[in-house]
Amino acid sequence: MAHFPVNHPARPLYRVFAGLVGVYILVFGVWGVVQTWGEPLFARGGHWALGLRTNLAFSLVSVLFGLVLIIGASRRGNLGHVMNLTAGVVFMVTGIAMMSVLQTRANVLNFSMSTVIVSLLFGLLLLATGLYDKIGTDEHAEQERADRLHPAR
Repeated sequence: MAHFPVNHPARPLYRVFAGLVGVYILVFGVWGVVQTWGEPLFARGGHWALGLRTNLAFSLVSVLFGLVLIIGASRRGNLGHVMNLTAGVVFMVTGIAMMSVLQTRANVLNFSMSTVIVSLLFGLLLLATGLYDKIGTDEHAEQERADRLHPAR
């Protein structure tokens, strides 16, 4: 069974990191929508926003994901914990999947290698924030620490 640290002292810092990732993705998405508005949804043009190649579909998805990450970072409960873990996996899987189709017509989100790298970095950062963002009672946190320091033999 996985043991996530509960009430980690750096939890507020990790929430700020997740929020900053969400803000970057939201700004990227809005800027991309402004640049690609009026073009086909899955166009393979040369539009760039904040250093990443984009099209209208990828920009719209980025706006949605940015909002979700900001909401998750702003909540006090374990919602942010679950959202960050899930978003981290989604970013990692998307980055790897899009890297495998970069030079094909299946690159429907118009990714470039820099977009893949940023997606993988954001995925790792969100996974890290999700791992240390779990909230629980003081008793639960103490039990988790005791289990980590003195595992059953």
